Amino acid sequence: MLARVWSASIIGIDAVKVGVEVDVSGGLPGIVILGLPDSAIQESKERVKATLKNAGFAFPIRKIVINLTPADLRKEGPAFDLPISVGILAASEQVNADLLGDFLFLGEVSLDGSLRPVAGVLPIAATAKQMGITGLVVPVDNAQEAAVVEGLTVYGCKDVANVVDLLNNPKKYKPVQLNKAVETPTETSLNLADLQDIKGQAHARRALEIAAAGGHNLIFVGPPGSGKTMLARRLSGILPPLSFSESLEVTRIHSVAGLLKNRGSLVRDRPFRSPHHSASGPSLVGGGTFPRPGEISLSHRGVLFLDELTEFKRDVLEFLRQPLEDGFVTISRTKQSVTFPAQFTLVASTNPCPCGYYGDTIQGCTCSPRQREQYWAKLSGPLMDRIDLQVAVNRLKPEEITQQPTGEPSKSVAQRVEKAREKAVIRFEKEENLQCNAQMQSRHLQKWCKLDDASRNLLEAAIRKLGLSARASDRILKVARTIADLAADENLNPQHVAEAIQYRTIDRMQ
Repeated sequence: MLARVWSASIIGIDAVKVGVEVDVSGGLPGIVILGLPDSAIQESKERVKATLKNAGFAFPIRKIVINLTPADLRKEGPAFDLPISVGILAASEQVNADLLGDFLFLGEVSLDGSLRPVAGVLPIAATAKQMGITGLVVPVDNAQEAAVVEGLTVYGCKDVANVVDLLNNPKKYKPVQLNKAVETPTETSLNLADLQDIKGQAHARRALEIAAAGGHNLIFVGPPGSGKTMLARRLSGILPPLSFSESLEVTRIHSVAGLLKNRGSLVRDRPFRSPHHSASGPSLVGGGTFPRPGEISLSHRGVLFLDELTEFKRDVLEFLRQPLEDGFVTISRTKQSVTFPAQFTLVASTNPCPCGYYGDTIQGCTCSPRQREQYWAKLSGPLMDRIDLQVAVNRLKPEEITQQPTGEPSKSVAQRVEKAREKAVIRFEKEENLQCNAQMQSRHLQKWCKLDDASRNLLEAAIRKLGLSARASDRILKVARTIADLAADENLNPQHVAEAIQYRTIDRMQ
């Protein structure tokens, strides 16, 4: 007998509907899986056989052919365990097949028959709704994630026997309801790190506020112990909360990466990713035989923090140039090309030289000019052009170290940041895919960053003196626009431009 069960496969952060066709017929006993399955799917032959026996079902000792359609699409992962199990039971007439055309099945099976959660349920649920599937059967741990998609009936099952009973007696079961309590924002340990804990560093704190208000990339340069990492880790606490659409984007990415198995439904906190400097290029941008998102996509709508930036390999850092400019990354393979979103705020920190004390007023630098030149050569000009705010962080004075922190708390700064972001949202309401000042293109600068004569002369002088590129000058205008928003000014004036220029002064630091 022939049975067809619907499932899905992930491509990038989207999904493709996959038909699981199972034919049980006469012939030598055995299982054959067709349709470009990976090794995890090939292994499901033995896994499903043991699962059905241990769950109390009869496994047909006949020839079983399983075809995954479309046949020219590579399929991967253990999520096909459940649809294959249901297909075998339906083809051997052990389960009612009337509802198979209405449901889409996902889940990894254990040998005792229980269902284990899988990755990518949210994008699959969204695809299922678009393609006319009315119901989704998933492991109970994935149920809340799938229930985020409105208009889709979701059933969370704990084992294979539970799935069979659902198909045979559907009226006994109620669909999963989205737990609204899960949707409320939660404070993470990152958000609890308050700017109030920072001693001194008024200039760096101001740069953090500007970066948060405009979505600007930022680098801190200073000697060891000056507070660079402490400052960077407090950026998340002053960023505005994710909107529903942004939260949905972030959740889709984390779902595909398998980071939502035990996290309920939507991601409500802005991501903060901090990869080690030994990270490879593919781990940053994504990759693999079946491309998966890397750190830059996992930090989409959030913060990517690269501590000790100059310790990263130069070729790895060069991978960041295109995503920083375009807001997405495209990974090409022989048979497919996948695009991942990557609109993140880059925050980096580094020492000014190999020994760390160049320019320090207390401890002298032991590096030669050649050593410093080689050290800064790891950061290319095009990469530094893409970093809007370049801030020198000096060592604290003795009296600043011993005093109690008296800085402004993150909550107060976050309120100003949110007001500035609201101005940008209103300004860009008719623009597509434009949420903050850092994302503006040249045509936007001509419209919203018009300069008077004094401001233009100031910018031209800075370009000549610092040798700035056209890209760097554009980023000065974007920062100036954010500074004006924080000051509630509609027009740019020389004061805004002057403050923005001072954040480019380490472009040629060696």
